[in-house]
Amino acid sequence: MPTPTALAELFKKTADPMNFALLILGPPYSTQAAASALRFARATLASGHGIYRLFFYHDGVHNASSLVSAAQDEISLPQQWQALIEQHKIDSVVCIAAATRRGVLNEQEAKRQGKTGGNLIDGHELSGLGQLVDAATNADRVITFG
Repeated sequence: MPTPTALAELFKKTADPMNFALLILGPPYSTQAAASALRFARATLASGHGIYRLFFYHDGVHNASSLVSAAQDEISLPQQWQALIEQHKIDSVVCIAAATRRGVLNEQEAKRQGKTGGNLIDGHELSGLGQLVDAATNADRVITFG
């Protein structure tokens, strides 16, 4: 996998800045999808391009859960995503249908489902597939990871 610096060099060859939408399907640790998407997002931003929206779907919704714990010698991908979202003010959407099936809930949805509390990390919002359609319509490219 190319480093963020190498990806940034590739992007610099593009004359006009592009806006990307990223579709993240992979969970934080059992595949490389989420880590690759995070590296791609960093390289995209470092090279002057933009990210229109992150959309977490299928098992990718676990990247937005505060209950995911990394081993001591690993980085916490959910925390890394949160930091990137906050630093660059990126719109981050977690598919509500996929999230509720996997127990990733905000406070409002947890209450509606009769659960004791939510675990959606700040910076993410629960919404539907219409947000993915909007991203595909408004971004220059949609890149899928997973």
